[in-house]
Amino acid sequence: MRKMLIYAGILALSCFIACKTNNEQSVLPLDSGWKFNTGDDQAWATAAYNDGSWKTIDPKKNWEDQGYKGYDGFAWYRMHIMIPSSLKANAFIKDSLQIQLGRIDDCDQVFLNGELIGENGRTIYNKKEPSIEFFKEQGRWYVDRRYVLAANDPRIRWDQENLIAIRSYDQGGAGGLNGKPFGISMADLQDHIKFDFSSAAFTFGSDSTITKKFTILNLSGTEEFKGKLTIDAILNDNGINIYSECTGMDITPKLKLEKSVTFKKNLASPATLKVTFTESTSGKTITDQFEIPYILTPKPGLKPMINGAKVFGVRPYSPFQFKVAATGKPPLRYSAVDLPQGLMIDAANGLITGSLKKKGDYKVKLMVENELGFARRELKIVVGDVISLTPPLGWNSWNCWGLSVSDQKIRQSANAMKSSGLIDHGWTYINIDDGWEDKHDKDGNILTNAKFPNMKGLCSYVHSLGLKIGIYSSPGPKTCGGYEGSYTYEAKDAQNYANWGIDYLKYDWCSYGTLAPKPSIDQMKEPYREMKHAIRKVNRDIHYSLCQYGMGDVWGWGAEVDGNSWRTTGDIEDTWESLSAIGFSQGKCSPWSAPGRWNDPDMLVVGWVGWGPALHYTRLTTNEQYTHITLWSLLAAPLLIGCDLSQLDAFTLNLLTNDEVLAVNQDPLGKQAVQIKKTDDYEIWARDLEDGSQAIGLFNKTEKVYNVPVDLKDLNIKGKPVMRDLWSQADLGKVCTHFEMKTQPHGARMIRLTK
Repeated sequence: MRKMLIYAGILALSCFIACKTNNEQSVLPLDSGWKFNTGDDQAWATAAYNDGSWKTIDPKKNWEDQGYKGYDGFAWYRMHIMIPSSLKANAFIKDSLQIQLGRIDDCDQVFLNGELIGENGRTIYNKKEPSIEFFKEQGRWYVDRRYVLAANDPRIRWDQENLIAIRSYDQGGAGGLNGKPFGISMADLQDHIKFDFSSAAFTFGSDSTITKKFTILNLSGTEEFKGKLTIDAILNDNGINIYSECTGMDITPKLKLEKSVTFKKNLASPATLKVTFTESTSGKTITDQFEIPYILTPKPGLKPMINGAKVFGVRPYSPFQFKVAATGKPPLRYSAVDLPQGLMIDAANGLITGSLKKKGDYKVKLMVENELGFARRELKIVVGDVISLTPPLGWNSWNCWGLSVSDQKIRQSANAMKSSGLIDHGWTYINIDDGWEDKHDKDGNILTNAKFPNMKGLCSYVHSLGLKIGIYSSPGPKTCGGYEGSYTYEAKDAQNYANWGIDYLKYDWCSYGTLAPKPSIDQMKEPYREMKHAIRKVNRDIHYSLCQYGMGDVWGWGAEVDGNSWRTTGDIEDTWESLSAIGFSQGKCSPWSAPGRWNDPDMLVVGWVGWGPALHYTRLTTNEQYTHITLWSLLAAPLLIGCDLSQLDAFTLNLLTNDEVLAVNQDPLGKQAVQIKKTDDYEIWARDLEDGSQAIGLFNKTEKVYNVPVDLKDLNIKGKPVMRDLWSQADLGKVCTHFEMKTQPHGARMIRLTK
């Protein structure tokens, strides 16, 4: 990811001498020597308490992986450390001390020598432990926790032993400290000055020009820094500099300055934007970099092309809605031959509606026409007990709006899914996550809060666009955000969902952990089985998404409770560490993937995300975003966009509308990819497809360009298959026994091999 690096390239002469200066900074490590105990006692915050009997723990890994599996609730970490005054004496900037403590799941309070210095948490419901009410959405578990104190703060005991105590709370799943960095240091240049690339996306001009705006920040309220600012845009393949700028810069306290650069580039060529500030007095440098998006996929042609799912499941008597996804110069005209009795197609928008009574398979011939030609394709309609025969393609509100979601934002997102053309590539669902609920009335009906004045009207509006709509709840008394859950109201809630017109339910474990603190497998199944029965009794197909973070290896029993998809992991975040850890660990779930039964490694974190209401452009690099979509497509995962659809930039839209990549995700065979090869540098995953071909993903895990080698024998392929690059949609010829493909840092190549 965007690490702070020393820029070693050749700068303009006026910048060169300053850029050579050493940037080393003294850090007291805090990644070992921690003591740990479960439970809760405020006395544990003090230095006087004797923790000699406590066990040691690695703070970089959550406690679930260190002998405390299944433990939820309070736990404490304690660290004794001497802070030498030489740390301050030798520092370039002497005004403040920073303590970095990795990340937390879910919440914490941090004490230095018995005094509170910071909190990080989110709203948690726990009727048994009301003392956790101090956690009020003051932070998030996925951020690096950095606590800064003035150097003269009396809570710091210079040249003496200090006690850092962390009171941690976990409500379910993985718990406690994790990640990195852990250390104590004086705040230095790189801690005050930041380059924020996430404040704006790249924009693309019609003449191959690219513009990027970024923000220069000085987080210090007192320190002023003078020096040189150097900006370079460099092609990754050959190191050619396509843009260069070096100017004097006075970075005043609390500065927030927007900078813009514009240059020309082949849109398909990977390149990097590097920004370096060199402080004139010390010679210290800060360099941050951002991958310039490169667009691989050609735009759809003007002639008609039918996209999206080739198979569709529906239960007898349920309302039928299927949108024929197609691109081409408008207006398009839609028709269907051999539609079973009970269905009809709208010739103007391709929406098939109606109802079917009899179980069975029906093969329908679809046709889309415009003035330039026509396209034909077969659609298989399966009337039976299982729905969602291909993974859902859609959008979920959580990763951009969080609890600030509203009727207006849902309508805005639905409009954007249609106007952007995503609907023409098979994207279907608009899902409301947590934050819509009010309470159950005296008759047990769930009421919506003021942000959602008319849920049925909202559902009707989304359906009128040719889209489907989803909703969120918890089997517990409260949702993760503290709103009303479905506990004891399952049947009523399911009936209300059906009456409104809901097509998708995300059912999040959340506060059910208070009812089953250490659940057995049967206890994990129980609340999901309860809602299963409720959903099956209503006359509407509702995709049933089990969200319980992979507890109890849910992939092994999710189908038993009629789940259509199930989360296999905790929440994803927009970092390489999170993406790679989740994505490359999905092999264990592969055998349980099948039509209507999908492993779900969580939502997509591309575009403008932020968990509401403040948004930022994803921290994933361009290469990492290609890896994200490639891997999730191979995994046959539900693809749920998490960004603000009204702010789709050209790169993100291109990333989400490659029909050959999406066809792998939607392949009717429904087999998840398996890991073929894994090394420290790369991985190879392969997925069998319905037509006998294979989709292959090559993933470079290093931070350099890497030639990933592939042997056909590892893929059990004989002969000379034809290779096609799915991202560029280009044929690459026949392959003999071995080939290598140049793959960008943290990037992916996606190919299809056809015998």
